[in-house]
Amino acid sequence: MASVADRAALAVGLTTALRRAGLPTSPDRAARLAEALAQVPPVARGPLYWTCRVVLVSAHSQLPVFDAVFSAVFDGLLDPADGRGDPTAPPAVGAEARTRPTPPDSRQGTPPDAGSPDPQPAASAPPTDDETGTTDAAERDTWLLVASPDERLHTTSFAELQPGELDQLRQLVRRLVLSPPRRRSRRTRRSRHASDRLSLRHTVRAARRTGGDLSRLVYEARRPRPRRLVFLCDVSGSMEPYSRVYLSLLQGAVAAAHAEAFVFATRLTRVTRVLAAPNPDVALAAAAASAADWAGGTRLAGSIRRFIDDFGRRGLARGAVVVIVSDGWATDDPELVAAQMARLRRLAHRIIWVNPRKAAAGYRPLVGGMRAALPYCDAFASGHSYAALGELAALIGDDNCATDRRTPDRPDRPDRPDRPDRPDRPEYPQHRR
Repeated sequence: MASVADRAALAVGLTTALRRAGLPTSPDRAARLAEALAQVPPVARGPLYWTCRVVLVSAHSQLPVFDAVFSAVFDGLLDPADGRGDPTAPPAVGAEARTRPTPPDSRQGTPPDAGSPDPQPAASAPPTDDETGTTDAAERDTWLLVASPDERLHTTSFAELQPGELDQLRQLVRRLVLSPPRRRSRRTRRSRHASDRLSLRHTVRAARRTGGDLSRLVYEARRPRPRRLVFLCDVSGSMEPYSRVYLSLLQGAVAAAHAEAFVFATRLTRVTRVLAAPNPDVALAAAAASAADWAGGTRLAGSIRRFIDDFGRRGLARGAVVVIVSDGWATDDPELVAAQMARLRRLAHRIIWVNPRKAAAGYRPLVGGMRAALPYCDAFASGHSYAALGELAALIGDDNCATDRRTPDRPDRPDRPDRPDRPDRPEYPQHRR
């Protein structure tokens, strides 16, 4: 078995040759290759080829260059140490045409040579129409998946993934870290730095130890605490390709960030307690079963109105970061949607709208519900892939991305006496002495 130094030298030499040939191989790829070679010892050429290919190849277009470099390095045509002296030397690989090696499980039916100690590496690309006459589209997809499964899961839209890939993606989404911005609470704690706020209780307690002499002043500061995170997820028929993935996102947010989760189609359903179950599969099934209107129509204005009336005004949305996941395809009147969004904006600290269809080429928010709600949002994200969810997590944690709430395209906040949607506060009797 190769030693640690030999594996490191092999990984650095191969990645250096690939980088000189034009492949984007960073130092972390070399480290990952050294770790992979520790798990799969390079005792034969075939396992070594597949180990290097899975770790270093991230796109189907990189396979010809990788095969040429691999053949040149391990067939003795190129020494990886040749280019260490001159970093500006031109690539020495790929100048001449090279034959593609025969895969170990060749489709021509020819068994491998019994006397050969090492199996041959697999073909670098699926056979073309000139070689076999036909090429199945599913077979090409298989080759693409073998090239880099992680890259495909991170960049492909949720609607284009296979059921098995969706299960893997939901495992990743559930572990996504969502950190809402912090605010100062009313509770205080002792501070080592002098501030404008003097802690009388701690100062007097410290003075009791010195016979009532105020020898030391103790200050206090307000404790920071994360803002509340609220999710409103559309589970109507038009959002069916994305609903399961976002339920996994809501499940991770409820467990890690103590978020509040709601789903809606024709009516609003609170699923916070359901998603807090220890078993993730049971929690997802229970959340889908609790929404009787799953994959139905969309009543955007009615769902937001019920959230504000039943939960938002009671404190759930006050000063919170509200994330609405919907494509905006609603049957409500756009004016009603705008009125409810205006109410929600007065309560929430920030509103982030996530529309998976935003990633489509030439997309414009022309749908009535989306067009009416967008002026009241502080951020507009796509969230159609795992990489886009990373951008959403950054938006949730970034408290500086909120836009000015008094811009010409967004109506000014009305004065308190003129709020038609704010009921009169009840008159409470004076406390008796």
